[in-house]
Amino acid sequence: MKKRKLGIIGGSGLYKIEGFEKINWKKINTSWGNPSDKILIAKFNKEEIYFIPRHSRGHKINPTNINFRANIDAMKQLGVTDIVSVSAVGSLKEDLNPGKFVIVDQFIDRTFSRAKTFFDDEIVAHVSMAKPTSPGLAKCCESALKKLNINHQLGGTYVVMEGPQFSTLAESNLYRSWKADVIGMTNMPEAKLAREAEIRYCTVAMVTDYDCWHPGHDEVDVSVVIKTLTKNASNAQNMIKEIIKTFKDYSIDSDPANNCLDVAIITDPKLRTKKTIKKLKHIAGRVLNKK
Repeated sequence: MKKRKLGIIGGSGLYKIEGFEKINWKKINTSWGNPSDKILIAKFNKEEIYFIPRHSRGHKINPTNINFRANIDAMKQLGVTDIVSVSAVGSLKEDLNPGKFVIVDQFIDRTFSRAKTFFDDEIVAHVSMAKPTSPGLAKCCESALKKLNINHQLGGTYVVMEGPQFSTLAESNLYRSWKADVIGMTNMPEAKLAREAEIRYCTVAMVTDYDCWHPGHDEVDVSVVIKTLTKNASNAQNMIKEIIKTFKDYSIDSDPANNCLDVAIITDPKLRTKKTIKKLKHIAGRVLNKK
């Protein structure tokens, strides 16, 4: 089995974790342009881990403008097999109060201005997204949160909106009528692209606010979000350290990302040009270079 390597995609506060050693920020070039930032490579508990600050250090990149394809390609180049995405979200349910963590297992993609596939030129692939997250990684995240006694929920639906503006009240109530749990701006197309790259993926969503549906919290502003994020930072750091220690202990034998491209590429091999195969060499080289 391919050696498992863990990648983390997240925001501020997660790349300055106490105990990280041999820290190196590495520039990675991809066929899709530049990733959000250099990639942090560090050692913890004898594991080499990889981190991408999704919005760049200093939070400079609008959610719509994140180069999701470059981020996932960079992870793939570094040999990452498993990604844990840590994201700030708004709550769509009364019992998901600010400070609570949600291990997401479903998404509703409402974004419309983002490149969502690696297979947009000559080669067409249709990967299954029925089960968009990794059950094994979810169990690992749950175990870490339980050990740390962090308030959390296993399972939940994440509505991904375009942004950067927050929801209108009508939109917020619509998403609540769909029985969705949380809302954010960053996990699509990230999860779809991770699946196309055959990387196992899991989201831990950190609730920062009640969106705008809650009568006691009828407006969302950045100061409220940052205040809760700051409180969450320590919990998130400790969770990441526990995940690094244990992620290899959880089975990924039947993970939906495993070799999913075997049954996804529909284009006749005779029509695939060397140029496109080269462009996709990190993402799909395993299947495209088969004789």
